[in-house]
Amino acid sequence: MGGTPGRSGEQGSAVVDFVLVGGLLTMFFLAIIQLTLILHVRNTLIDAAASGARYGTLADRGMTDAEERTRSLIGSALNSGFAREVSTTEVTLQGLRTLEVTVRAPMPVIGLIGPAGMLEVKGHAAVQP
Repeated sequence: MGGTPGRSGEQGSAVVDFVLVGGLLTMFFLAIIQLTLILHVRNTLIDAAASGARYGTLADRGMTDAEERTRSLIGSALNSGFAREVSTTEVTLQGLRTLEVTVRAPMPVIGLIGPAGMLEVKGHAAVQP
């Protein structure tokens, strides 16, 4: 008669606890990784839009140059699929003529796959007089 009579009902419960807690921690870890991927994509798009806007406001450049520069930066940093919808407009912000580059890209939900056009970022640069 080996063991304490009250403990025989709990045999094997450590395995169940390990599986349940391990699965929960794995899902939590994957959610954090996905959130950091979304933030990385968003920050990369913002940087590319702002860099494209600054490039487009140089003396010998224009709006089409800003779009091309933004597309090339996004294509080299992420994927050309994120650079499909890039547009430029000239707006007035706080009394200054400003070039605005707008990028609409997929929101990465599972890895880099997600619904198109859900993520919209803008970059601005003052137009040189």
